[in-house]
Amino acid sequence: MGRMTRRKTTKVPRRPAVRLPAALERHGAADLEPDGDYDSVEFAGLDLTGADGAGARFMDCALRRCVLDAARLPGARLIDSVLEEVRGAGTDLAGATLRDVELTDTRLGGVQLHGATLERVVVRGGKADFLNLRGARLTDVVFEDCVLVDPDFGDARLERVAFEGATIHRADLSGARLTDVDLRGARDLTLERGADRLTGAVITPDQLLTLAPAFAAQVGVEVKSAE
Repeated sequence: MGRMTRRKTTKVPRRPAVRLPAALERHGAADLEPDGDYDSVEFAGLDLTGADGAGARFMDCALRRCVLDAARLPGARLIDSVLEEVRGAGTDLAGATLRDVELTDTRLGGVQLHGATLERVVVRGGKADFLNLRGARLTDVVFEDCVLVDPDFGDARLERVAFEGATIHRADLSGARLTDVDLRGARDLTLERGADRLTGAVITPDQLLTLAPAFAAQVGVEVKSAE
């Protein structure tokens, strides 16, 4: 008898377990400090447009209903924190670290997260347009019931990443490395580039049919109706 082939099981992401302190210190100023150290602080309803928090550390913090348009947060560290109903257009989070973070109903546009590290992160609800995650490392990340339009995962590394109820339009996976990435829960999935990088991902038969044109284009196959 031939040897039985063991079916590979896709590993499930480990979700964050954020437990904020019962009492948070209220941050009243509509500004941030470069290399600032924020521990157990609540930012609520603040307009932080253009604020400079480069290299700042946020530990056990809550950002609720804040505006982060054009805010500078490169190299920032967000740990054991939540972001709720935050709006950010052109926010610079290049090289930032997000560990044990929950983002809920955020509205993001052109946010720079290239070279960032995301570990045990949940993005729940909301919408992100032109999210730049080039060269980023995502480990144990869940995109849940959110909309991603033109997300750029170029040269990124995704490990134990799941898309549950998420809508993904025109994703760029060129040069990306995927391990245990579960796309089966995506409501809609289209790729702009990088169909050949789906090695290490699991999709449904219906998604395979939807992505067939992208696969054909990747290998140079011309698809035409019979004459």
